[in-house]
Amino acid sequence: MNDVLEGKRILVGVTGSIAAFKAAQLVSQLRQRGASVHVIMTKHATALVTPLTFATLSNNPVFTDPFENPNEPPLAHLQLAKSADVVVIAPATANIIAKMAHGIADDLLSTTMLAVRCPIVVAPAMDADMYEHPTTQANLELLRSRGVFIVEPEAGWLASGRLGKGRLASVEQIIEAIENALRGIKRDLEGVRMLITAGATREPIDAVRFISNPSTGKMGCAIAKAASERGANVTLVCGHIDVSPPKGIQIVTVGTAEQMLNAVLDELSKEHFDVVIGAGAPCDFRPVSVFEGKLRRGENEKLVIELEPTHDILATVRENYKDILIVGFAAEYGEPTKGAVEKMRRKGLDMVVANDITQPGAGFASDTNIVTIVRRDGVTEELPQMSKLEVAHRVLDHVKELLEAKKGR
Repeated sequence: MNDVLEGKRILVGVTGSIAAFKAAQLVSQLRQRGASVHVIMTKHATALVTPLTFATLSNNPVFTDPFENPNEPPLAHLQLAKSADVVVIAPATANIIAKMAHGIADDLLSTTMLAVRCPIVVAPAMDADMYEHPTTQANLELLRSRGVFIVEPEAGWLASGRLGKGRLASVEQIIEAIENALRGIKRDLEGVRMLITAGATREPIDAVRFISNPSTGKMGCAIAKAASERGANVTLVCGHIDVSPPKGIQIVTVGTAEQMLNAVLDELSKEHFDVVIGAGAPCDFRPVSVFEGKLRRGENEKLVIELEPTHDILATVRENYKDILIVGFAAEYGEPTKGAVEKMRRKGLDMVVANDITQPGAGFASDTNIVTIVRRDGVTEELPQMSKLEVAHRVLDHVKELLEAKKGR
């Protein structure tokens, strides 16, 4: 399969953040993936990393400021803007973000940004107080509204010596955003907060055995990935999963169904969420009591385990949060629609995504799925077999419609 970056012309803007040195790795990896990379550096960026570094890694001349460097063409900003397939500013300071938001053009990079008509990716990096300042947040929101891809910074140790959010996102996350921009993935869920569950829970019998199910977490992780790509702020509560969770989202790991319920309620109590998607597979039953230590075969001719029902996570969420949009999943044995409608009614859900696990290509461990989407407003859609990521995007299309309808009430 062709690399989406191969042969693409990528313009990288490097600004005066202490994280400027990380942009060298970004440029190197983009070039290794077959992209043609040009770099614009601001005056303050050149004080942190030499232009020679980026010239060597990109194998192209580095552009700085035509007013200070007479050797650069006077219309470099127009040439660079016209030739780029995508522009990425990493790291992006509060200063360049403000300039882009308000149309200020006082150096080569900010002037070029006014002439750019291709997708733009911005990866902020600054101290936590600067990032969290209402002005910076308002400027970022303005850029989002114009279709700019914002790669959220990470929380961690900052140059100021304090812990907080403002550290430049990983190179992998920035490259993923560039790929999404080149593929034309829409950012239509910006500002939407989603809590998604994924994977199976494990209910202990003794210290080494448990009751569980075959869920791999592929569907839930695919939804989390798709939602993040489309701009949503995602929290993923996952039990046992057989795949790596998406990068760039908050992840809460749990073991049992009770832990999953408590984690979901805890996250919902911390801040407002717009959507809860229950793609996880918590066990419906658990042992009434857990044996201490390890049960041994010779000690028991017959073992009887008494089970009790676990608490229903989505039903509990609905009891406590009347206005939140809730989407459930139903793994049915046979025709899925009837069970989906009943589950939606019983739990007070807005939508259910159901599949018949007896169908080839629709089982737990499969990379594909065949689902029927049933909504409380009467809309139903049967999807053919497709990858779980494609299913995820179709599910999110329906979520977006329901959110828009909710706003219009």
